[in-house]
Amino acid sequence: MIANQLPSRMTVEEWRALERTSDVKHEYIDGSVYAMAGGSKAHSRIAMNISNVLDAVFGDGPCIAYNSDAATQVSPTRFIYADVVVSCAECDQATRDETEVLEPRVVIEVLSDSTERKDRGRKSDDYRRCPSLLEYVLVGTQYQRVEVYRRTVDGWGLFCFYGPDDAVELTSIGVRFSVAALYRRTDVPRTPPE
Repeated sequence: MIANQLPSRMTVEEWRALERTSDVKHEYIDGSVYAMAGGSKAHSRIAMNISNVLDAVFGDGPCIAYNSDAATQVSPTRFIYADVVVSCAECDQATRDETEVLEPRVVIEVLSDSTERKDRGRKSDDYRRCPSLLEYVLVGTQYQRVEVYRRTVDGWGLFCFYGPDDAVELTSIGVRFSVAALYRRTDVPRTPPE
């Protein structure tokens, strides 16, 4: 199906039917659908590194990481594809029939020139309104930088910045890993270009 042939408005069920048959993923925002853009090889590799690190830590425990093939429900009318999403809820365990993460605990977005504005803007706002989400992570591709935003009892705002020699701590899932592990086998520089 070609994007310009899509109806201007869809129900959630129509969007789900589209996602089952389309070669292109679409985010669903309040009845409108938006085709997803691809990313660089470095972007892909970083997302894979994150998933691999988390999968190794989680083992057979209750938490599980999903890549951008699974949609994340952030509200009844908003479904977004994150680079990596973590859930520890029983309803989000891997099944062949389900395609959506319903109770995300951590969302990780790998930034790129084409997505950074949206990841820091609308998507960030959507994620923060999701009641189950406790941490929102942004991973840079211009240089090695990880930002972690945490929900506290007073709301969102606790921000932690991690550089190339640091270890990222995700307190909501009890995980700690090196920033260097996220950038393994990429050409992303350690520090900002001059």
